[in-house]
Amino acid sequence: MSFGLNFRAKSFLRWISLTLLVFVGASTVPAQCTKKLAELPAAPELLGFHLGMTKEQIKEHVPQTKFGHTDDFGVSKTTINPYFDPKIDKTKFEGVRSISLDLLDGRLTSLWIGYDEDYKAHNTDEFVKLISQSLQLPAAGWSSWRSRGQQMRCADFQLIVQMIARAPSFRLLDIAAEETVAQRRQAKEEQNAAAEAATEEPAEAPATPPEIIGDKKARTYYPGTCRQEKEITEANKVVFKTTDEAEKAGFKPAKNCH
Repeated sequence: MSFGLNFRAKSFLRWISLTLLVFVGASTVPAQCTKKLAELPAAPELLGFHLGMTKEQIKEHVPQTKFGHTDDFGVSKTTINPYFDPKIDKTKFEGVRSISLDLLDGRLTSLWIGYDEDYKAHNTDEFVKLISQSLQLPAAGWSSWRSRGQQMRCADFQLIVQMIARAPSFRLLDIAAEETVAQRRQAKEEQNAAAEAATEEPAEAPATPPEIIGDKKARTYYPGTCRQEKEITEANKVVFKTTDEAEKAGFKPAKNCH
């Protein structure tokens, strides 16, 4: 009887332990971020930018913006340095060191903003808390990224926070645009590989070894380099692949082929 009670007690304790493990494991998984780019609020940390802006909208926001060359994949980039361009209204970018913009097919797909050392957030954790509140993101949805950085992936965008030159910075990027560029690069590589293969000279076919003709009547054979003394009739002609094959068949080289 005591054995049955002990067994049931142990089974109950084992069940409790497994339940606690499942509960603890589930509580440590970062919250899933389902927010979309279109749902992001106009947070002050975005400085008036938003992904999807056209070049015209960016120029309207910062008239001094100059866009770089658009590459073969539709990507163009530019950098705005408020404190190095006297024409830029610095009051719009207080505490900002630089702004980097990536565009795909003329639309903003990546926004990188680096702040100076005097910014109100002094480390990654402080900035993560700040940007989570501003963009209304789940505070538990962050995970580590490279060296001391943190990142969050949502429905169609990724947000990366890290410290650069002892100051916080963050990057907001369009995941679909990144995938589009990757697909275009792969297609270009495959196209180049196909073009290169088409221009390569075909490999020369291996030379066919000369036939070794045997004379059944005389039981002799003529290697390809040796001319026959007289024509061999079709009835008496036999062809061998090698001289070794001919000699195993009982044929000897013709007198004029030694």
